[in-house]
Amino acid sequence: MGNHPFGLTIRNVSKRYANGVQALNNISLDIPPGMYGLLGPNGAGKSTLMRTLATLQEPDEGQLFLGDLDVVNQKEAVRQTLGYLPQEFGVYPKASAEELLDYFAVLKGITNRTLRRATTEALLKQTNLWDKRKQKLGGYSGGMRQRFGVAVALLGNPRLLIVDEPTAGLDPAERVRFLNLLSELGENSVVILSTHIVEDVAELCTNMAIINKGQILLEAQPLAAVAALKGRIWRKLTDKNALPALEREHQVISAKLLSGRTMVRVYSPERPGNGFEPVEPDLEDAYFSTMTGCFGQTSQQQKAEGIVL
Repeated sequence: MGNHPFGLTIRNVSKRYANGVQALNNISLDIPPGMYGLLGPNGAGKSTLMRTLATLQEPDEGQLFLGDLDVVNQKEAVRQTLGYLPQEFGVYPKASAEELLDYFAVLKGITNRTLRRATTEALLKQTNLWDKRKQKLGGYSGGMRQRFGVAVALLGNPRLLIVDEPTAGLDPAERVRFLNLLSELGENSVVILSTHIVEDVAELCTNMAIINKGQILLEAQPLAAVAALKGRIWRKLTDKNALPALEREHQVISAKLLSGRTMVRVYSPERPGNGFEPVEPDLEDAYFSTMTGCFGQTSQQQKAEGIVL
C-alpha cells in the first residue's frame, strides 16, 4: 500500500499513560482511502489511536501522516480536514439540528451564509434528518443523534473521518440505517470505523486490522482473512460440562449457547474427529482465531502465500 497521497501512514507509534498502561505498543499501519475497520475488544487501544489521529493527544514516539500532512506537527492543518465522531459526544438538547449544525459550520470556517445554508441542508438530507431539522436534539433517538454526529463530522468535506464505536446501543433498524450512511462516505476519504462489533466490519470495510493490548495482531482484507480459514473451522454441538475437556484437546475459538446446549467452533487444519463437522468460516472466526493466537501462527506463512495483505 505504501504512502498513498490521500491515505494514512502510521509508523512505530507508542503511547503509555501516566498510570503505567501501555495503550499502544509500536503500531504501524497503512490505511488507504475507503472504509477501514479497526476491530478489537474494549481496552485494546482503539480509542487511544483514534484520539491520537484526531490530534487530541500526542504519541510518546512514532509518526503519523495523512497524505503529506504530519499529524503531530501540523495539527491545525490536519484539523481543517478532519471529521471525528467520538464514542460519547454531547449535544445541546434545547437546540434544533438545523441551528446546531449551522453553529458548527461557522466554527469550521464556513462564513458565507448562503454556502452555509446549502451545506447544512445537503448534510441533513444526506443523514436523513431533513424532516426532523426543527426538532430539538433532546428528543432525538440514539440513532438520530449518531447520524447528527456524522453530519457534524462531515462539515468541510474531511479527508479523514474517524468514527469510534458508532453502533453500540443502536437498535437493529437504526444500526442498518447508520451503516448504510457510512458506506456512502468512503469514496474519496479515509473512513476509520473503530468497533468491537465484528458484523460492522464484515458489512462495511474493504480493509481492516485487529488490535489487542495495544498491538496489531492482523492486517487483512476481511474477505481474504475469511478465505484463509477455509477448511480449518469445525463445529460441534455439545454439553456445557464437556467444554473444559474440549478446550484442553482442541483450539476452541468460540462457544455459544444454542437452545440449551453449547455450539463449539474450533480451529484445526485437519478434521478434529469425534462429531465435528466442517463449517464455512466467517469474519467472527477470523477475529476469534486471531485473538486466541491460532491465526497468528500461520499469518507469516499466509503473507508469504499472498493471502493476507
